[in-house]
Amino acid sequence: MGAAGKDSGCNSMRVGLIDVDGHNFPNIPLMKLSAWHKQQGDTVEWYEPLFSGHMNRVYMSKVFSFTQDYPYFVDADEVVRGGSGYCIELADGREHYQKERDKELPPEVEHIYPDYSIYPELTQDKAFGFLTRGCPRGCEFCHVGCKEGKRSHKVADLSEFWRGQKNIVLCDPNTLACPEHMELLQQLKDSKARVNFNQGLDIRLMNERNIELLKQIKLETIHVAYDRYTDKDIIEAKMKMFKEMTGYNKDRGRVMVYVLCNFDTTIEQDIERIQFCRSLEFIPYPMIYDKEHADPIYKKLQRWCNNFVFWKTPRFEDYDASIRR
Repeated sequence: MGAAGKDSGCNSMRVGLIDVDGHNFPNIPLMKLSAWHKQQGDTVEWYEPLFSGHMNRVYMSKVFSFTQDYPYFVDADEVVRGGSGYCIELADGREHYQKERDKELPPEVEHIYPDYSIYPELTQDKAFGFLTRGCPRGCEFCHVGCKEGKRSHKVADLSEFWRGQKNIVLCDPNTLACPEHMELLQQLKDSKARVNFNQGLDIRLMNERNIELLKQIKLETIHVAYDRYTDKDIIEAKMKMFKEMTGYNKDRGRVMVYVLCNFDTTIEQDIERIQFCRSLEFIPYPMIYDKEHADPIYKKLQRWCNNFVFWKTPRFEDYDASIRR
């Protein structure tokens, strides 16, 4: 998120934080910036337009491009904006990465232990972070490749953001594509913590070796993706192999499959992929591309899959009478 340095001769600063997306998920850059400034002796607090008064610096972080920007005046000598939400633009129904707007944390901030205290309820006994960045896939619907590089690479060891918490939430875009992924999986296994790969694991890169190691990690939920219908053969073969080797299904292990819809597939192809997930007793989670402009049927499809009636109503057309019409 750009500058974290202090003016020379400045003893201490009043620093404000604004999580533009809200407080439903911890903002990792803000936690790192808070930790760094507190180490410098600065005062850090959430910025409140009516109560905070004048600040020396305020950091605004926005992850999602669809989030509305902060609507209030910010009373500060310096306002620093950063995050994907400020460098990704929506145009023609597609996301476009604006490199010139991207800001990275300085190394001394990027590799600091996060200040979890600013999100006490969300981070209770939980650690959040990245072990890897980048992804070689370069999918048109994802900005990771152009933002972080079309190569998955290790950026940290687990100890950088974990100190014995019982739960670990990883935000890596493609852990299994990293050459050191077996080393990193071993670190997760040795932690004995419950692990959540919240961005999913690339099922196409699973093999007997890494599946055996994954089985030894306390996995809260397995997230995998079935994005490309054109990858049908390899994805379905790998999903079958994964189930055979692990025995995971909807009652054991809870495997959730992100299914990209409304991008380059028909509704029939989306339903076909969802039904394949059902056949393995994996839970399909439709990810609607450009939800704002999508046909209303996709919202019904999402509600059908996310509703407990999904397992009792095998056919989508039986879920809602209007669908049959």
